[in-house]
Amino acid sequence: MSKSRTIGWVLVIAAVGAAGYYGWQKHTSDQQAAEAAQKRSAQRPAVPVKISPVEKADFPVYLTGLGTVQAFNTVQVRTRVDGQITRIAFKEGQFVKAGDTLVEIDPRPYQATLDQAKAKKAQDEANLANANLDLQRTTRLGEFATRQQFDTQRSTVAQLTAQIAADDAAIFNAQTQVDYATVKSPIDGIVGLRLVDIGNIVNASAQTGIVTITQIEPITVIFTAPEDQLPDIKAALATAPPKTIALTTDGKRVLSTGTLALINNQVDTTSGTVRLKAVFDNKDHALWPGQSVSTRLLVRTLKDATVVPDDAVQHGTEGLYAYSINQENKAELRKLKVSQSIDGKSVIEEGLSPGQQVITAGQYKVSPGTLVTTAVASSDPSQSKVTQE
Repeated sequence: MSKSRTIGWVLVIAAVGAAGYYGWQKHTSDQQAAEAAQKRSAQRPAVPVKISPVEKADFPVYLTGLGTVQAFNTVQVRTRVDGQITRIAFKEGQFVKAGDTLVEIDPRPYQATLDQAKAKKAQDEANLANANLDLQRTTRLGEFATRQQFDTQRSTVAQLTAQIAADDAAIFNAQTQVDYATVKSPIDGIVGLRLVDIGNIVNASAQTGIVTITQIEPITVIFTAPEDQLPDIKAALATAPPKTIALTTDGKRVLSTGTLALINNQVDTTSGTVRLKAVFDNKDHALWPGQSVSTRLLVRTLKDATVVPDDAVQHGTEGLYAYSINQENKAELRKLKVSQSIDGKSVIEEGLSPGQQVITAGQYKVSPGTLVTTAVASSDPSQSKVTQE
C-alpha cells in the first residue's frame, strides 16, 4: 500500500512538472511572437498616399438639369411678290444682318408699274396746272363769269388735286412691290439650307419659304426644375437674375454662361416640374438651336463652408467616411455627413474641421492607425511635409 502511494505521488509530481514546463514554454513562445510582431510593425514602411487640406470657403449651390437650346427668333423668309429668281446673294450657313440682301426677283414687271404710276402723276399734275390757270382766269372775270363756271372750275382743281394724291399712293405701292423684289433679311442670324435656286418661280401665296434664319445672338435655353425648388429659384430671381451655366450633356465642359430670364407661369402637373428660360450672349456660337445641354442654376451660396475634395469621401457599409492624418502621421477614420457635392468638391457638415489633412488617394492600403507618407504619392511640394517620422 505504501509502495502504490509512493508511485501515485511520483506521478502527480511528474504531471505538475510537465504542466509547468508546458506553461513556461507557451509564455516564452507568446512573448517572442509579440516581440516579433512589434518588430515587424516598427519595420513596416509608411503607406504612400495623397492628401489635401480641409478648407473653409464659399460654396455655390447649383440646381442641375437638362435643357434644349432654342433660337431667340426664327424666321422663315418668304417672297411677297411673284416672279423669277435672278440672284441668290447668300451662302448656306452664313451669318447675315438685318437688311442684308438674300434673294433678287425679276423686278421688271413691278418697275414698269412704278413708271406707269409716275407718268400718270405727271399727266395729272399738268392737268392740275391747266385747271388752276382756268380758275385764275375765271376769277379775274369777276361779274362777267357765272357762279356755275366758277364752281365748276374750282371743283375741277380739287378733283385733279385728289387724283395726284391717289397717284402718290399708287407710286408708293408700286415702289413697295419693286422693293419686295429684293428679299432682305429681317433679323440678324444664321441662314439655313436654301429652298430655292436661281431660275425658280416663286409666288407670294405659296407656303414654301426661301430660307430659314435663326437668331443665335443672344440665344435661349429651356430647361426644367422640380417644383419643390421653386421657392429657392424665386428668391434668387428676386434679388438678381441668377447665373445659369450651359454644359455638354456629360457635364464635363462649360459651353456658355448666362442668366435666368423667367419662370414659366405654371407647373406641369404630370411631371411636377416647371420650365425655366435662360438667356446667353453666345458671341462664340457655342450654343446651337436644338442642341441638348446640361444646365446649372445658381440658387444660393454657402458662406464659410467646410469643403474637401470628392476623392477624400469614401463609401462604407456604415455610411460615408474619410481618413484624416494626425500629428503622428497615422490615419484616423472619420465618419462624415455631406450636404452638397459638385465640381469635385463636397461640403462637410459633420466629421471634419478646416485645417485638417485628409487622404485623397491610396485609401485602399490604409486602415485606422496606418502610418502614411506623401513623399512619393503626392506631387504637391507643399504637402511633402507630412512624412514618416
